[in-house]
Amino acid sequence: MKTVLARLCVECAARVVFLVDRDGQTIAFHGDIGDMDTTSFSSLAAGNVAATSSMANLIGEDAFPAVVHEGERESIFISVIGRSLLVVVFDKRSTVGLVKIRAKRASYEVAAILDEAVRESAFTMANTPAFSEITDEDIDSLFS
Repeated sequence: MKTVLARLCVECAARVVFLVDRDGQTIAFHGDIGDMDTTSFSSLAAGNVAATSSMANLIGEDAFPAVVHEGERESIFISVIGRSLLVVVFDKRSTVGLVKIRAKRASYEVAAILDEAVRESAFTMANTPAFSEITDEDIDSLFS
């Protein structure tokens, strides 16, 4: 994951690239965060996507797969990848078009990595002896 984020950061001449979950938790990042409050930034990015998704629904769209905020000095591109967000912070050294193209490819790679992690996690839990020994009767007795 870090390799994908690092490559995207270089290819876009981005200041920093984040992978954030929809709950606002930072999963990973690469680049120069300076004195940025990454916890607040991730939470605000997730809130921004949630608000934008609600606006999309109001106008009859299912969702907006990407959000762009262009500033005077720095800009933000957010790409929705399932339950995750790929967030690119970039300045005038790059363009929105370049970031969109590079982020799209990186999004496919991130999605594949996340899908593999989910499959491995499900396999591990299903094959863990501690879970296989619990019966329905055990669960019922806990809540009786």
